[in-house]
Amino acid sequence: MNKNTFNRRRFLKGIGLGTVGGIILGGSDFCFAGTHTITDEKQDRPHQLYKKVTEPAEVSLIKGNNRHDIVYQSLKKIENEILSSIGDKRILIKPNLVVSDNPLAVTHVDAIRAILDFFTPHYKKQIIIGESGAHKTFDGFENYGYLALEKEYNVKLVDLNQDPFQYRYVFGEENRPLPVRIISAFLDPDVYIISASQMKTHNKVLVTLSLKNVLLGCPVNDYTKNDKALFHTRPTSVTDLCHYNMFHIAREVYPDLAVIDGFEAMEGNGPAWGTPFNSRIAIASLDALAADTLATKIMGFDPKRILYLSAMTEAGYGQGEIEKINVLGTPLDQCLYNFKPHEEMGKLYEL
Repeated sequence: MNKNTFNRRRFLKGIGLGTVGGIILGGSDFCFAGTHTITDEKQDRPHQLYKKVTEPAEVSLIKGNNRHDIVYQSLKKIENEILSSIGDKRILIKPNLVVSDNPLAVTHVDAIRAILDFFTPHYKKQIIIGESGAHKTFDGFENYGYLALEKEYNVKLVDLNQDPFQYRYVFGEENRPLPVRIISAFLDPDVYIISASQMKTHNKVLVTLSLKNVLLGCPVNDYTKNDKALFHTRPTSVTDLCHYNMFHIAREVYPDLAVIDGFEAMEGNGPAWGTPFNSRIAIASLDALAADTLATKIMGFDPKRILYLSAMTEAGYGQGEIEKINVLGTPLDQCLYNFKPHEEMGKLYEL
């Protein structure tokens, strides 16, 4: 287990950011409740930013023929580590509901059920399932069967696009700083963020997994203006601005637990309109970078060629060296595939 995964966001936020907003669950939404001061950064994370993580990370990998079972078992493999990492935090599960009318493109509701079945015996507070999609969030909740979860579990469905936000900056054309609205729930170190993502190819950064699910989920889309678009304002390239902007925002926005559903993944023209790939795997880790690195390898791509992954590795956001990832469960050599990239990415990366 990589000890650096614990309280990662609290430490990263502390560098140059004396205080951060604290939030609580109020009624159906997240809302502000004062501030929280970080007093001892080294206590929260022992290594400085911009120093590579040297110790191995554990990533659970399970292959099987039932989506719910493999997601559940991937969590059970690291059960003690997960439960000890939560503390008094409030849990937010962030699925990927990128479009409201294509089930292949989104986090399957049975993957969410598996996560809830894992936590229910141990966590008695209400869990928030929050999305901030490019399309109307509750259309996705309804179309993909999420509404039933409120009756089955102690959970609340929330459209995070309607919640408070704070301004940050990303880079745009000619490197001009652009103000971007970041949903406050993603900035609060007292909210335990679970990125529940679908394994997919992508049209801008080659792959979209647990990190991108959160980092492109955190900007506000109020249905009149979508700030997610500010993350990539230049023509697509292997050095697309989206890589840097995700790297930049990840100092403050970072999953505490990564869960990747690759039972029926997407290859080709992802993230919305690719084709199914039956990889039949699930991944879980407290180190989201390690989870995404392993998933990228499984998909048949080189993680070192994906700029946001390699940059986070160099900066010490997590363990991004494939040889330093301890795989628990199914052996890696039983889960290696060759996904077709998005056609535009195939040309740019010469795949």
